[in-house]
Amino acid sequence: MVIGLNLCPFARRVFEGDKIRYVVSAAEDDKGLLEDLARELQFLAAPIAGIETTLLIHPRAFTDFLDYNDFLDPADRLLAELGLEGVIQIAGFHPRYQFADTEADAAENYTNRSPYPMLHLLREDSVSAAADDPEELLEIPRRNIETLNALGIAKIRARLQGDAWDNQSQDRSEK
Repeated sequence: MVIGLNLCPFARRVFEGDKIRYVVSAAEDDKGLLEDLARELQFLAAPIAGIETTLLIHPRAFTDFLDYNDFLDPADRLLAELGLEGVIQIAGFHPRYQFADTEADAAENYTNRSPYPMLHLLREDSVSAAADDPEELLEIPRRNIETLNALGIAKIRARLQGDAWDNQSQDRSEK
């Protein structure tokens, strides 16, 4: 869906080029996840040929969206402590992602929804290389929200084919 709707301008290139590192964390709390995050930030910061971005998937830690959202501040502090601001950025994705001032089922929330809670670590130079104009990068979130709002929640869900992760995340949140 991300590639098909061009929600991320460099997703196709890194996916087809096998330049994505997928890491599943066994962490169940903030301490364990911060340790895994530090390791992955340092790994991505090293000049390793072939890896441009990392998906740090953490299915056991921060399954509640509000707890997850609170964790993003310590994650950004860790990035600064490691001296990686301006080198790597962290993007948040969660099955129940919800922007402030939106309804839980708003289409635009799907711009940051994923099957499991995860942190997307992106090399800033790779992101910048994806767009000729830096201003174009600033337009991506707005454009994505417009795209998904125009598509509508019914078509998003149909496109995801009744996605099991969406239904599972709803089931978990109702318990």
